[in-house]
Amino acid sequence: MRPSPIISAIGTGALALGMSVAAAPTAGAAPAPQTPTEPAEATTMAEALERDLGLNAAEATDLIDAQETALEVDAQATEAAGEHYGGSLFDTDTHTLTVLVTDSAAVSGVEAAGAEASVVEHGLDGLAALVSDLDGADAQDGVVGWYPEVESDTVVIETLEGSNADVDALLSSAGIDPADVRVETTDEAPEVYADIVGGIAYTIGGGTRCSVGFPASDSSGQPGFVTAGHCGTTGSSVSVGNGSGVFAQSIFPGNDAAFVRGTSNFTLTNLVSRYNSGSDVAVSGSTQAPIGSQVCRSGSTTGWHCGTIQARGQSVSYPEGTVTDMTRTTVCAEPGDSGGAYISGSQAQGVTSGGSGNCSTGGTTYYQEVNPMLNSWNLTLST
Repeated sequence: MRPSPIISAIGTGALALGMSVAAAPTAGAAPAPQTPTEPAEATTMAEALERDLGLNAAEATDLIDAQETALEVDAQATEAAGEHYGGSLFDTDTHTLTVLVTDSAAVSGVEAAGAEASVVEHGLDGLAALVSDLDGADAQDGVVGWYPEVESDTVVIETLEGSNADVDALLSSAGIDPADVRVETTDEAPEVYADIVGGIAYTIGGGTRCSVGFPASDSSGQPGFVTAGHCGTTGSSVSVGNGSGVFAQSIFPGNDAAFVRGTSNFTLTNLVSRYNSGSDVAVSGSTQAPIGSQVCRSGSTTGWHCGTIQARGQSVSYPEGTVTDMTRTTVCAEPGDSGGAYISGSQAQGVTSGGSGNCSTGGTTYYQEVNPMLNSWNLTLST
């Protein structure tokens, strides 16, 4: 299993940070649990991909099978690339897996493993260093975030349309060559989705609502679940059905991660709810899916929706502060979906943080990777 780059970001020093549940002007914690809205019935994962990605039945089935194979090949190709590994890309149209390398000497090993190879200058580590420099730069009004785009081997900086954001000042403060970045404008500002089975609703302090990420147990064997840090501060009480718990770990901003430890009536499963879209999905592990892979999300406001992974290592500037090392997707979400599970096939990926848009018009949503939470807090995922 390839470690996620944010494992060092959720470290011992950062874990002491908490959050204030002060939502963005147009966002906020969702009220009491509601019935998830579904635009169309989808009783299987293939049907959900048909609905959300515009595929026909055969294309959806082929995509699922191809991606399962790609996960196995990617693990072998990554090992073959070794220190020269620069990232992985999966094309949902051609079902081609491309592994990027920073040295041509690694090409033959990657191709022998069954993947295509492409040589790049920066790769994951180089792009992550550029993102880190931007994270430490002086904030600029109108800049809503930045992320490494491994396909183009550049960092994309997003600015709010009509904001006159001073990107040159940002780059100067970060000490970054303009040739290493690409600037894009967006008309949507990200916001946190503030509103045991992944995706079901829970309430914080008897009021606001978020969604369960993945059931997990701590090092003492106590049951609980991972979720978004902006949903509650350390010590906040939680209700899930007839069970109760408490935020044992929480960090936001910086990262958006939390672990809720059950205090009564917590019985863990290895399931993620698909609401009205069919039977629950069983989680069998947490292998990280390549960029470009299909991924689905479960949340207590909008239920089950799917899309693709666009980028990893995104920094997002929420009104409450910047969150780093997020994963960017095309999956829609709305307030109350926060903390809910992201899953690719049977592999847990992360928990919903926030984004822009909604499930009527579409949008961009970000999730916090799950493996760093499991590793940093010594948690065991229910599988």
